[in-house]
Amino acid sequence: MGEEEEEERLTINVEKAMEKKGRREGLWELASAPMNWIRMLSEEMHWSFVMGVVFVYGINQGLGGGLSRVGTEYYWKDVQKVQPSESQVYSGITSIPWIVKPLWGLLTDVVRIAGYRRRPYFILAGLLGVIAMISLSLIGKLPVVFALMFLTLGSTSVAIADVAIDACVAQNSITHPSLAADMISLCGFSSSIGALIGFSISGFLVHLIGPKGVFGVLSIPAGLVFVVGVLFNEPYMPNFIYKEVYQKLLDASKTMLTTLKSPYVWRPCMYMYVSLALSLNIQEGMFYWYTDKKAGPGFSQENIGFMFSIGSVGSLLGVILFQNVLKDHPFRRLLFWTQLLYGISGMLDLVLVLRINLKFGMPDYFFVVIDEAVSQMINRLKWMPLLVLTSKLCPPGIEGTFFALLMSIDNFGLLTASWGGGFLLHILKVTRTSFDSLWLAVFIRNVMRVLPLVLLFLVPNTDPNSSVLPADMLKTNLDAETAEANNIELAALVENTT
Repeated sequence: MGEEEEEERLTINVEKAMEKKGRREGLWELASAPMNWIRMLSEEMHWSFVMGVVFVYGINQGLGGGLSRVGTEYYWKDVQKVQPSESQVYSGITSIPWIVKPLWGLLTDVVRIAGYRRRPYFILAGLLGVIAMISLSLIGKLPVVFALMFLTLGSTSVAIADVAIDACVAQNSITHPSLAADMISLCGFSSSIGALIGFSISGFLVHLIGPKGVFGVLSIPAGLVFVVGVLFNEPYMPNFIYKEVYQKLLDASKTMLTTLKSPYVWRPCMYMYVSLALSLNIQEGMFYWYTDKKAGPGFSQENIGFMFSIGSVGSLLGVILFQNVLKDHPFRRLLFWTQLLYGISGMLDLVLVLRINLKFGMPDYFFVVIDEAVSQMINRLKWMPLLVLTSKLCPPGIEGTFFALLMSIDNFGLLTASWGGGFLLHILKVTRTSFDSLWLAVFIRNVMRVLPLVLLFLVPNTDPNSSVLPADMLKTNLDAETAEANNIELAALVENTT
């Protein structure tokens, strides 16, 4: 009897030990999953591509974007002392380099420098960014026009780097179609985590060293883009014939025009533009109200940075939700629900501006944190399928150019929304000290957010893992220099039989 009890006790102990071991292994697998995912992407597409995505999207656009947004907001408000409607218009002007992205895309696709397609443009972008940010930081009181010029130059730096890495993403989406959603998720993860860190420290940095000091710090992310240009792996192709540049530019332009005429392309492009253009941007009016101690909550610089950082957490949750739950769902279904929720979530701003939250005993700061997290999560969920769809619309050979063209259409939509929002704030007389009509601006914006749903039929009903373009538009005509590079890069021309 004693031996049986001893054996039973040993069996129970072994089972407990095995269960404990299995639990530890499960936790380890969960913790190591992100690294294994990144390692897989590095093996499939080279570690320098992953490094480029992290540096460009994560540090330059994410972290740098967080610092730049808060720093620029306070720069226009406290240093230049402009009205919110003016600040909204200036924000649109600094986004113009993103609208001419096809120009940068054409250059990266067609014009090789010293035998390389992408590396020289990363280096150029890094240099421009360093020059712009150092100038804003060190030069004394700048007239508005010169301040706008340097901010636009900094935006140009980020746009060129973005085009170069976008081209790599688009190219890899064609050569590795099953990993397209994973690459977009990597971009989203990098951007969201970088923005989280950037916004978290932005308020403290603005408080400690001021908006101009923040611009000095922003020269560091630009310097890392320069590093990407030095280390990025791509085939060296000497003997580039610069006399053929004009013909290649002409051929690439014809290919883009032919592709745009296809209903497979122009229909989703029209939806993307309208959905962004009708989502009026009145962020400057909200920011001025946030920081006003009489009419608004009177948030401090640290509060503003923390609130935006929570928004980045929401954005990151949106990426995680898309990657793990939604990435295989059809585009049309995803965009219907995300666009609808985008309009509904905007009502949280209306509750805040009308101070309804205070009537229910909910403090402004707590409510704004929830508002930012929810709004940014839904905004990211709305943006992710659009990015995947955009990458699927790029024909081989001019990936960088065409991806840039499609993104410039999106950015033109954002510019329209920004200037439209500035015009709305001006018409409703929302100023640095008067916010009586801000609630009406918020309400109009929310109604306009749901209007694009009537054009949802323009979006293909395929899922992100399928090709959107027909097979004949994906045929490539490999040239000599591509063959010499063992087909690492795609040809510069597309043979379209439609």
